[in-house]
Amino acid sequence: MTAPLPPAAGPERPSQPGVPPATLSSASVAWADPDRAEAFARWIAAIAPAQGLRPDTVRLASADASFRRYLRVDTATPGLSRIVMDAPPDKEDSRPFVKVAALMREAGVTAPEVLAWDEPQGFMLLDDLGRQTMLDRIDRDHAEANRPRYEQAIDALIRWQLASKAGVLPPYDAALLQRELQLFPDWYLAKHRGVAVEGKLKETLDKTFALIVQENLRAAPVYVHRDFMPRNLMVRGDSETSLGVLDFQDAVYGPITYDIASLMRDAFLSWDEDFVIDITVRYWQAARKAGLPVDEDFGDFYRAVEWMGLQRHLKVAGIFARLTLRDGKPKYLADTPRFIAYIRATAGRYRELTPLLRLIDQVEGTQAATGYAFGRM
Repeated sequence: MTAPLPPAAGPERPSQPGVPPATLSSASVAWADPDRAEAFARWIAAIAPAQGLRPDTVRLASADASFRRYLRVDTATPGLSRIVMDAPPDKEDSRPFVKVAALMREAGVTAPEVLAWDEPQGFMLLDDLGRQTMLDRIDRDHAEANRPRYEQAIDALIRWQLASKAGVLPPYDAALLQRELQLFPDWYLAKHRGVAVEGKLKETLDKTFALIVQENLRAAPVYVHRDFMPRNLMVRGDSETSLGVLDFQDAVYGPITYDIASLMRDAFLSWDEDFVIDITVRYWQAARKAGLPVDEDFGDFYRAVEWMGLQRHLKVAGIFARLTLRDGKPKYLADTPRFIAYIRATAGRYRELTPLLRLIDQVEGTQAATGYAFGRM
């Protein structure tokens, strides 16, 4: 879920599995596996002359929520650095990253260029899109001050969607949407909240999830970044004309509503609904002008975006619980109240979702329990 950010910018980054947090924050690079450290030293020394690298300057750029981490290395050109992706091939498949990076660049979207890649060992050299994300530049107290950045994000998103072709990326189909939704009962309800997912509760979730998937698949399919939000958009120096895009390796071909829902219903940032609607309108207008397959009526489109956002929020609540309980990364779960608020707001707006709203309110203790008797595990 996270983009490669330098530790000095934005929220504290999660620790790389198997490496103590203290070593990750130091200037030197710690390796849990001495053999991998030697393999890296040989690889970077071999490519250094052609790439103009200074191997003695390698340091941590960030750790990822997965098994990837990113290193920064200076070049012989003052002020020019590169990024190294360290992705152990037994834990991470880097081929989707390479494929989607190429698709994005072909679409006119600023994405990292792969300069060198040792696929068997999982080392990759990329150009450096900078040290600050859009999230770092956000003025949380004055929504309107952020309009230019959101307009840049919309421009990048439309370029990406206009390049869409069927059969290139994995389909965001009913099976995948359902598997993602299942993270909510499996991890958030059962493992985090200790609720037994059975009986009427399970029946409610099954019916609601089927309805959500059905609504989501009404939207026309395009390329979907799948985590298109300010934390994954890079401000390129002093440029005011474009944003770099990261963390795209899970891209799929699916509902056109997904990425705008991600952008305006952020995992780490919330806005008043007036601002959310205003930016969503601007996206919808630009998408229609570009010939993208959005609803002709904005009310219909906004409803679809809300239902798509609901699927994402249920999924991410489950993912954040899993990151805490399975992977030992509790900082993610601290953002769960934001997702519960998103879920409640959408469920409270549509009659079909009233059973979900009642279920959430009872699990969270936000109102008196009626209609359910939750078994605790």
